[in-house]
Amino acid sequence: MNYFESTADANTSAGQLSVVATPIGNLADITQRAIAVLKTADCVLAEDTRHSKRLLHHYGINTRLRSCHEHNEESQIEWVANALSQGQSIALISDAGTPLISDPGFVLVRALRQKGFEIVTVPGPSSIIAALSVAGLPTDSFVYDGFLPAKNVAREKWLERYLTEQRTIVLLESSHRIQACINSIRNTLGGDRYVVVARELTKRFETVLSGRVEALCHLIQADADQTRGEFVVMIAGAPETEKEDETSVNLRELLSVLVVELPVKQAANLAVQILGVRKNEAYSMAQEIKDAL
Repeated sequence: MNYFESTADANTSAGQLSVVATPIGNLADITQRAIAVLKTADCVLAEDTRHSKRLLHHYGINTRLRSCHEHNEESQIEWVANALSQGQSIALISDAGTPLISDPGFVLVRALRQKGFEIVTVPGPSSIIAALSVAGLPTDSFVYDGFLPAKNVAREKWLERYLTEQRTIVLLESSHRIQACINSIRNTLGGDRYVVVARELTKRFETVLSGRVEALCHLIQADADQTRGEFVVMIAGAPETEKEDETSVNLRELLSVLVVELPVKQAANLAVQILGVRKNEAYSMAQEIKDAL
């Protein structure tokens, strides 16, 4: 028995829920394992059964479909638990990509795990990973924040949290809000912030735009095609200098309190221990504050 056969057998055994990733656009982007699991499952839970029928039909999969989306997910828990208890094999898919990643499934998976059922992953496509792989931004550490608030004020208040965030920031956005999203990034983080916008990944009109957010605002506004489809927006982290500025502010605030009660050297040493700043920087600032008192 080869590796594929043993893996498929393991993941289609009775009583398991398999969380199956499906293509984000190009139907060829599906694993052999995913096809095997979907074919042998007793039932496939789908976010939109009409949408998923096309995928299953393309691969000759006749497994029964059952709806499971954000509005009925909780009500499906008992049915799925009973099916698994009876030894049935259930597969969970979303409209595209990996279930639970900004898609339904969390409520169901959490409840079934708490009940002690076995849940296995059948990994595959993910729009955020696909976008990061071609963005040319640091990927050793990143922040994924899904969809931002719809209203401008709420969205820009949310974005303010990233003023000093040094990790790459990954967001999702829809066609009717992409222009407003890019404008909000410019308004909040500044026109010089580097941004990459990946549109319609793996599909016919796939586009990846990158550059200063000020330039992207104008480019998207001028080309209506760039507002069509599904988007992954990636924002470069804040420059190191911004973090240093924040640390400097924190150091000054701390020393302003300490030097009132302690000698300059002792106040500086304590600040070094708390904030991890350079000793010379702490001492110079402490002396400056003390002299101004």
